[in-house]
Amino acid sequence: MIWHQNTIELGPLPRGFHLVTNEILAQAPELTNCEVGLLNLFLQHTSASLAINENADPDVRRDLERHFSVMVPENTPYYEHNVEGPDDMPAHIKSVMIGPSLTIPISHGQLALGTWQGLYLCEHRDNAGGRKIVATLQGRW
Repeated sequence: MIWHQNTIELGPLPRGFHLVTNEILAQAPELTNCEVGLLNLFLQHTSASLAINENADPDVRRDLERHFSVMVPENTPYYEHNVEGPDDMPAHIKSVMIGPSLTIPISHGQLALGTWQGLYLCEHRDNAGGRKIVATLQGRW
């Protein structure tokens, strides 16, 4: 059993649900040597999240953003945490709802995702910086 860990860096993205499967794979080349294992991705931020969902139709990502913007609105008078702008507290709430981590099975050097599944970075801030993801791979080579 082998363990490998590295930090994946994603550049700044606008608010929304972004398909980042290829960017993550490009920064985790050791995955191709893993016959069977698990890849854990942990986002080191509190105003974004990670998810797995539709990888083909971009309408899904836009619909998710619209839904979360309605479900967790900005400028709500009962938010106390508002020093960093009207999008900050809603971003924290969305991050708690979706979560900061994913665990994906690895099979024959590839993510064992379904045909229509991809990895999302869910950016909940209007003007966020880059994001860091700790990638921990456990498996048999």
